[in-house]
Amino acid sequence: MSGTLAGTGRQQHSAPGDPAGGSRAAVRIRGLRRTFGIRDVLDGLDLDIAQGEFLALLGASGTGKTTLLRILGALDRHDAGTVLVPETRTVVFQEPRLVPSKKVLANVTVALPRGADTRETGRRALAEVGLDRHADAWPATLSGGEAQRVALARALIREPELLLLDEPFAALDALTRLRMHDLVGELCRRHRPAVLLVTHDVDEAIRLADRVAVLRDGRLATDERIAIGHPRDSADPRFAALRTRLLTELGVHRAPADHAPTPAKELPA
Repeated sequence: MSGTLAGTGRQQHSAPGDPAGGSRAAVRIRGLRRTFGIRDVLDGLDLDIAQGEFLALLGASGTGKTTLLRILGALDRHDAGTVLVPETRTVVFQEPRLVPSKKVLANVTVALPRGADTRETGRRALAEVGLDRHADAWPATLSGGEAQRVALARALIREPELLLLDEPFAALDALTRLRMHDLVGELCRRHRPAVLLVTHDVDEAIRLADRVAVLRDGRLATDERIAIGHPRDSADPRFAALRTRLLTELGVHRAPADHAPTPAKELPA
């Protein structure tokens, strides 16, 4: 599979195989370094994401999660190392970033070739996210969850080999967030892109991902495959045990049952 060296445009070939075995790597990172001033935000990072694999990335604010995502999306450069990614990749941000002057269907198909075929493909993409009746609506009339579903349809219509999700549910209310989890999980299993989800929500990471990793000091402190079938129940003892391990890696200890979790130390802002 051909890929692009992120931030350069030079064509590269990604090597087959991934740490889990069997699948070809959609993303292959070796020795990645990104420096801001005198600080190495990413410091010799190694990472593989297999084709069709869903990886959730956790970490305290300022640890470089979004920096990594931006490098993979060609929105930022890297200072050293090798980054191999597919040519077809899309990003869904925390904000839907819809064009206010374009209706919903036009937002989904923005920058694609004009014509009846594209419009029909756009309508099918909207139907996948449950918004086929909103094709002619203006973005200002949508709820937050509806707007984010439009952003998801806009990303998936391009059939990306790599889907980058930058805390896309953070601004949604709790019920809408759970519904979006179900939708994103279903669509990713259907379309099978490699997925990188950046999130602060441990339960969200466990609920959605095939693997979950914790970024600390510029490298992966934890990288664990989730051996729990879908759908996942937060009451499952395996879910709770993984949550506890991840919170510990994030510097948070479990509080007594009648209290909310308490930070063991102050995390970076």
